[in-house]
Amino acid sequence: QVQLVESGGGLVQAGGSLRLSCAASGRTSSTYAMGWFRQAPGKEREFVAAISWGGSTTYFADSVKGRFTISRDNAKNTMYLQVNSLKPEDTAVYYCAYSRASAWSLQRSVVDYWGQGTQVTVSS
Repeated sequence: QVQLVESGGGLVQAGGSLRLSCAASGRTSSTYAMGWFRQAPGKEREFVAAISWGGSTTYFADSVKGRFTISRDNAKNTMYLQVNSLKPEDTAVYYCAYSRASAWSLQRSVVDYWGQGTQVTVSS
């Protein structure tokens, strides 16, 4: 079993920034991809970003490209999502995702574990 704990969400004005973190613990694999999804009220959960074990491969949803950056520190089993130039439409619960498969697969919702989510609210 793997536990994922997100942090860093909050209320921010449009144009602002946040840094989300996700710490993995438990029986983690020797290598694993991680990523972020989000779900806005009344909408389905959607892919946001993914990163490979080594960090060399990343994927982003078109809606966040150029504004969001994903990174990880494997020594700390922690992944980060730097979110800049936030828009009201970025308001959602952001979920951390863990996959034994590749980052490419994770972006297609091949996910083994989910975090509990952290709320990001962007005011206009």
